[in-house]
Amino acid sequence: MSQTSLQQPVVAGVVAALVGFTSSFAVVLAGLRAAGATDAEAASGLLALSVVFGLAMIGLSWRTRSPVTLAWSTPGAALLVSTGTVEGGWAAAVGSFVLTGVLLALTGLVPALGRLASAIPVPLAQAMLAGVLLQLCLAPFVALADSPGWVAPVVLVWLVAQRWLPRWAVPLALGAALVVIAVSALTTDVGVAAADLVPRVDPTTPTLTVAAVVGIAVPLTVVTMASQNVPGVAVMRSFGFTVPWRAAMVTTGAGTSVAGFLGGHAINLAALSAALAAGPEAGERSRRWVAGVSAGTSYLVLALVSGALVAVTATAPAGIVETVAGLALLTPFAAAVLGALSIERHRTSSVVTFLVAGSGMQVLGVGAAFWALVLGLAVRGVLERSGPVQEPTDEGDDGGTPPRP
Repeated sequence: MSQTSLQQPVVAGVVAALVGFTSSFAVVLAGLRAAGATDAEAASGLLALSVVFGLAMIGLSWRTRSPVTLAWSTPGAALLVSTGTVEGGWAAAVGSFVLTGVLLALTGLVPALGRLASAIPVPLAQAMLAGVLLQLCLAPFVALADSPGWVAPVVLVWLVAQRWLPRWAVPLALGAALVVIAVSALTTDVGVAAADLVPRVDPTTPTLTVAAVVGIAVPLTVVTMASQNVPGVAVMRSFGFTVPWRAAMVTTGAGTSVAGFLGGHAINLAALSAALAAGPEAGERSRRWVAGVSAGTSYLVLALVSGALVAVTATAPAGIVETVAGLALLTPFAAAVLGALSIERHRTSSVVTFLVAGSGMQVLGVGAAFWALVLGLAVRGVLERSGPVQEPTDEGDDGGTPPRP
């Protein structure tokens, strides 16, 4: 393979990793903190996720000769923000992360479970996702009203970049936020200890509570499948690649469980990163698998700065991290709302699902995302005619049965 033929996929992989990491870092950090993680535990989770899916990406891309790209579950992190701390605290959240990994792996090992996971009506899944994203999407505007001097520069940079460099809008907003944090630190004399800049793991002994299983593990699995894995399959298919479904689900499920012990919440197929690594920008089609290896390697490098980013953002003015997270989620939120309301006869159940998920309500210690699905399905069953049943696609190249997007 010549140096010229390698350059395009290598660069595409590096860009995919940079965009994926910087555009969703703030969301994942906010989610882990909301679930009860200390800064050290959140830094451990980010490090574990980056390393595990970086290694998994290299292995899957090398083995399949396809640009298989993975990511942490950004909608899953938003779910953690909307759910908050559950009964049992951080240890119970970690237990639910480990269980989520088991459930994800089972969707690959047991085809019936994969079909069951995809059987939730698309409008309801999108409505639940939109409700989960709502609070974080409101955060930039609430913060702008509360702290305009700190937040306005971040929003302005995002707006200008959205006009001229849309792919880099969120990474540039994160850069602006880091500049704001640096200025704030100088004016308030807030420092960061050198020890906090060094990446390290902080394992947690997991526990399981009913509230964590029902309020985190179940909706986290549903959100990850519906909003990440299924679109990831669709993106790869659009570029002529077949995702090794069983291998991908078992790998991401096992990786989620391993990272879960260290504070990571969920790993899944990527969508945006997949488009960058599998598209024409990655060069000749037969060599685009190199972009997957390059992206995985880049994530291993980025993992080394995760602890430093957590330590620095811990000194941020109120609302800065949430602002970046909210700006990163505006496009997924708009897509989720559009998907939820796209079928007129199902709009009542979708609106109920959206409002319940966005309310942040807790009943019996269980968060709003679970009850949103329960009530949405109930309204759909009582008031609305059932839509067509989703069927699985043809078998993947390893015998898996990915659900139809």
